[in-house]
Amino acid sequence: MARLDERPPPRPADRHRLGATGDGVTTRSQRLGAGGEFDRLRAIFARLGPAARDLGDDCALVSVGGQTLAITIDLSLEGVHFRTDWLSFREIGWRATAAALSDLAAEGATPLGVLTSVGLPVRGRGRGKGRADPGTEIMVGVGAAARHVGAHVLGGDLVRSPRYLVDVCAVGLADRPVRRSGARPDDGLWVTGRLGGAGLALRRLQAHRRPERRLRPRFARPVPRIAAGRWLARRGRGHAMIDISDGLAGDAGHLAAASGVAIAIELERVPCWPGVTPRDAVRSGEEYELLVALPRGFGERHARAFRRFTGLPLTRIGWCTRGRGVRMLDHGRRITPPSGFDQFPVR
Repeated sequence: MARLDERPPPRPADRHRLGATGDGVTTRSQRLGAGGEFDRLRAIFARLGPAARDLGDDCALVSVGGQTLAITIDLSLEGVHFRTDWLSFREIGWRATAAALSDLAAEGATPLGVLTSVGLPVRGRGRGKGRADPGTEIMVGVGAAARHVGAHVLGGDLVRSPRYLVDVCAVGLADRPVRRSGARPDDGLWVTGRLGGAGLALRRLQAHRRPERRLRPRFARPVPRIAAGRWLARRGRGHAMIDISDGLAGDAGHLAAASGVAIAIELERVPCWPGVTPRDAVRSGEEYELLVALPRGFGERHARAFRRFTGLPLTRIGWCTRGRGVRMLDHGRRITPPSGFDQFPVR
C-alpha cells in the first residue's frame, strides 16, 4: 500500500503476497519484478527454505477434498493506508476488506468468508452514549463488504495498538484459478471498468476538498470485481489476471514479470474516469479493477457479453509479446511508463 504523504496515487503495500503459485520458491522469486520491495521479497523467499511452498501470487491455492481454496491476507495501517480524518471507521473496515477480496477476484474465485484482526489505540475508545466504538464500526464495515459479495465474517482478533490497523484474511473457492504467470505472446490485454477515479478522489482529499458524491466511493468504498473475475476465468478463459492496486502501469509490470512476457499498452485506449487524463489513469492506485490477458480470439463480441453479465465495460488496451517489461505508446509514440508504487524504494 502506498504512503498517504507521497505523490498520488498511494496504494496499500502492493499485495505481493507470499502466496502459492505452483511454480516453486526458486522459480517464483526469479519472476518477481525490480524494486526495493521485490528485493526484500526475494530475500525472504531465499531464507524460508523448506518452510515455504510456491510463493509469489495474489492468493495461495490449497487443494482440500477435491476443491481448491484461494487464500489471501491484506494489512491496512493508519497513516500508511488510510487516515481517520478522511474516512469513517465503517469505510476503513470496508476498504480493508475490499482490498483482500479483490485478490480473490483476480484469481477468479468465489468468496466464502473473511477473518479480521483489528488493532485499536486507547485514544480510540468511544466516550458517552452518542459516540460509537471505533472497533465496532470497523467491523460493521468489514461485515458490509463481505455481505456485498456473498461472504461471511468467520472470526478474527482484537488487540491494543499504537495506531489503527485492520488485517483481513479472505478465503474463497477457485474452480478455474487464474494466476499472474500464464500470459502468452499474442494474448490481448484487457481491463475492466474505468481507471483514475480513486486517484482523483485522493487528490481532492489531499487538497482539503470533498470528492464529488459519485467519486468518493471509488476511494472510500471500492467494489471488488468478483463476478467479473469469475466470468473472465470461466467464460473468457483468461490466461493471467491481476487486480489493479499499485496502478495499471505497475501492475502490468508485475504480470509481465510473472509470465515472462513483454506487455505493450496503448495509452489512448485506456478507459478513464471523467476528468482524468490517460497518464493519470495509468498510475492511479487502489482502483481494484482487473487487468487480464485473454486469448487472441477474444474480441468485442465477447466484451459485449461480459458487459451484459457484469454491467462493466471491458476494454482492450494492449497485447503481450515475447520479451520483458512494459512498453507504453501514446498514439504510436513510445513514452516512459510511470513506475508502480514501491513500499521500500531504493534511495
